[in-house]
Amino acid sequence: MLQPHDGPIGGTHYLPSTPDTCLWGRLPDRRHEPVLRVDSGETVTIDTLSHEGILEDQGRDPVGFLKQFDVPTDRVLTDARDLAASDVAHDYDADGPHVVTGPITVAGAEPGDLLRIEVLDLLVRAPYGFISSRHGYGALPGEYPLTPTDTGPDSDGPREYGTVSHFTEVIHHGGRLFGTLPYGDGRAARFPLAPFLGLMGVAVDTDEPVHSVPPGAFGGNLDINELQVGSTLYLPVQLPGAGFYAGDPHYAQGDGEVALTALEAPLRATLRLSVIPGAQAGGLVGAVDGPFAETATHWLPVGLHGDLDEAMRRAVRAAVDFLVRTQGMPPQTALAYLSAAADFEVSQVVDGVKGIHCLIRKADFPAHF
Repeated sequence: MLQPHDGPIGGTHYLPSTPDTCLWGRLPDRRHEPVLRVDSGETVTIDTLSHEGILEDQGRDPVGFLKQFDVPTDRVLTDARDLAASDVAHDYDADGPHVVTGPITVAGAEPGDLLRIEVLDLLVRAPYGFISSRHGYGALPGEYPLTPTDTGPDSDGPREYGTVSHFTEVIHHGGRLFGTLPYGDGRAARFPLAPFLGLMGVAVDTDEPVHSVPPGAFGGNLDINELQVGSTLYLPVQLPGAGFYAGDPHYAQGDGEVALTALEAPLRATLRLSVIPGAQAGGLVGAVDGPFAETATHWLPVGLHGDLDEAMRRAVRAAVDFLVRTQGMPPQTALAYLSAAADFEVSQVVDGVKGIHCLIRKADFPAHF
């Protein structure tokens, strides 16, 4: 267990998730004051919280909810308990589920610049997590979960969404961490953990509340499973100071995230936040009107839209634009290369705004041979 303030904290700054540093189900906008200020290039360690186990349909009582899975009180994160018991505003029906920590002001960031977020470290905070599905959501709404539900206005207490939450224990095996998903007769599926933050973004230039579920040009709930340790995310700054935030920690997620959630569980994330001046941005990532990511081996242009076909078109356009601007490829040659050598993966189909990310191998280009 990594309780707040305990264990290794690698960043120059440390930001725990408390009722004073979090939003629940909404993203920062221009009305929100920063909870931390850092200089460009500095590192920050953020204790992120998962929403699973603290939501209203789970009782908003993590100790009681986890007790049914034989998790003792001292194996429940104190920050999860504090947030669930707090008066932090959260409307289960109107808001998103995510615990969003921030915003963080990065000195010198201005609209037109890029915020570069380097993922330096991700530490598992608890030896368990949940994979959940709820009626009306996921890739097969109306088919799953296989439970009755009553969402009528006359239902008593919190509305029932027929939530099915699969408790998933984390184990060590062969020097690696794995999730174990039981499915009867003493059997369990075992899969390797690949932690990442599903939600990283910059504050949105609006006075209207911003729902935490749909991603956008500001980043947010991108759910790109390539954003593991060693990766970098670039986001176009919307407001002075950028207003960075993070949340929705995952221990593992398949492309698509089809049930509704990934393996949701808390992470201690250490990130470096740097400002890239707008004049340099185009030559680095191509168009600067939306998210762009990279790993040690790949560049990742991104396409977002409510229609998956249009998300694909936007990802292709972003990939062509990237190759034209940064590699000097003619656009028709770039399209041919993408068709022959790049992979377009479905980030997720469950967040209203769907995502496609492209994987372009760096090794395919002369400067990287």
